[in-house]
Amino acid sequence: MLRGNFFRGLGYLGEGFRLIRQPGLRLFVVIPLVINILLFGLLFYFLGELFGVLIATAMGWLPDWAWLQALDWLFWILYGAVILLMLAYGFVIIANLIGSPFYGYLAELTEKHLTGQEVSPDEGWAGIIKDIPRALWREVQKIIYYLPRAIGLFIIGLIPVVNLVAAVLWFMFNSWMMALQYVDYPADNHKVSFRALRELLADTRLSALGFGLPVALAAMVPILNLVVVPAAVCGATAYWVRENGATRN
Repeated sequence: MLRGNFFRGLGYLGEGFRLIRQPGLRLFVVIPLVINILLFGLLFYFLGELFGVLIATAMGWLPDWAWLQALDWLFWILYGAVILLMLAYGFVIIANLIGSPFYGYLAELTEKHLTGQEVSPDEGWAGIIKDIPRALWREVQKIIYYLPRAIGLFIIGLIPVVNLVAAVLWFMFNSWMMALQYVDYPADNHKVSFRALRELLADTRLSALGFGLPVALAAMVPILNLVVVPAAVCGATAYWVRENGATRN
């Protein structure tokens, strides 16, 4: 039986966008945001260069007919769509790897703002630096969890007719992964293992899917995906405080 409230879950990302405007949280929003902008620019540049070469190669394979050669704009549109999809998911994974120590501290500050209670005695830059190895390992755990399931869904998607169901499963899985991805930051601050976190979110799965759905959609929109990450961290912390995290420690 699915528990939780899907529509309540939908509201947490909006709350996250409100929270990132709080004076005490802005610094730890701005720093990873600057990193994300630089990362996004580099990814876009290198993927653009790569696909420019691919387009030139593909056009070289076509017969030397003027009307076919004139279709290079169509190739740019198709490859542009591929670039956006690759940026959406590649950007989220890499940005979270780089920014994970900042996001853990942002979650800590957000929880303090919401509850008025300290989460950890370690504060400031010393705490961020100390937590880098643990934060990176948590990101690796999420990737290990994600990859075999993503590969399985990809294989299902290759089967005719069944691939219609796979499309729905992909959408639900990405929403679930976004909830896992971001609620993990406040959970890790409370030393909750990744396995225990999955069980906690499963207890309120509808709320988790409601939270993860708008995050997954926003991650696919260029520019918006730059600011959705810190907002998702703050929204996930509100989820943790009010749904099933802090009350079970």
